Amino acid sequence: MAENNTDDKEQFSSENLKDPAGIDFFPERRGDKISRGWFRVLFFGERHDNLQKLKCERQIHNIVSESPLIKLMMDALKTTGCVIDLNRHISCEPCSKVVTGGYDAEMNQIVVCQNTATSKAAIHGALAHEMVHMFDFCRAHIDFKNVDHLLCTEIRAANLMHCSFLSALVMGTASLIRIRKQHRECVKRKALASVMAVRELSEEEAKAAMERVFEKCYNDLEPLGRRLRRNSRDIDRAYRERYLYGYGYS
Repeated sequence: MAENNTDDKEQFSSENLKDPAGIDFFPERRGDKISRGWFRVLFFGERHDNLQKLKCERQIHNIVSESPLIKLMMDALKTTGCVIDLNRHISCEPCSKVVTGGYDAEMNQIVVCQNTATSKAAIHGALAHEMVHMFDFCRAHIDFKNVDHLLCTEIRAANLMHCSFLSALVMGTASLIRIRKQHRECVKRKALASVMAVRELSEEEAKAAMERVFEKCYNDLEPLGRRLRRNSRDIDRAYRERYLYGYGYS
C-alpha cells in the first residue's frame, strides 16, 4: 500500500485492485474515468493528463537508473523469476486523491498515481512500497483475498520501507527509551490501517490476524536483509550486500 500523506493524514491504497473494496481508488482499472472538477476539465483537459503521465514515466526511468533501493528490488524480483519490464509492469495512471500507488495482482502490475505522486520522492516511495507486494506475490504466491496474507505483506512493506526508527520518533510513535518496541507499534499501526481501509473487518478480527502473523512477517527482512534507518548508509550497504542473499548475479 502506497500512501498519500498530504497534511499528515493517513490515507490508503488497495493491494488487490480487482477487489471491489479497493478498486474505487483506481477507476481506470475498471474502465471508468476519474472524476474532475469543471474548472480543470475546461482549462486543462486531457493534455494535462498526458503531461502528467509523461512526467511520471520520465521520473520512473530516472529512479530506476539511480536508486540503489529500486535496483535491489528489481534484482530480487528477477532472481525470483519476475523480471520487471518497465513498459509492461509499471503503469502511470490517474487515481483517487487519497492514494499514490497500488499493486494489481491480477495483472502483476504496479500502478503509480500520476496525479498524486508528483514528486520524485513520492514516486520513489510508491515504487518501493509496491515492489515489496510484487516480490511477496512472486516469491510466496500470496492470496490478497486472505486477510493473513494481505496483512503480512503490509507489515513487511511498512517495516522495510516506511517505519524507520527516526520517522517513528518524528511521528510520535516512538520514544528514545522504548524505540525498538515503538518501531514495532509503528509497523502494526500502518499495516492495520491499510488493511482495514480496504477490508470490512471488525477491530477484533484485525487484531486476531495481527497476532497470528506479526512476528513471522516482521522478522522477514527479504530482500533487504535489514531495517533501513533514516539518514544512514543502510540502502547503499543493502545494495552492495545483495549478493549475500543471492540477488544480482543474473
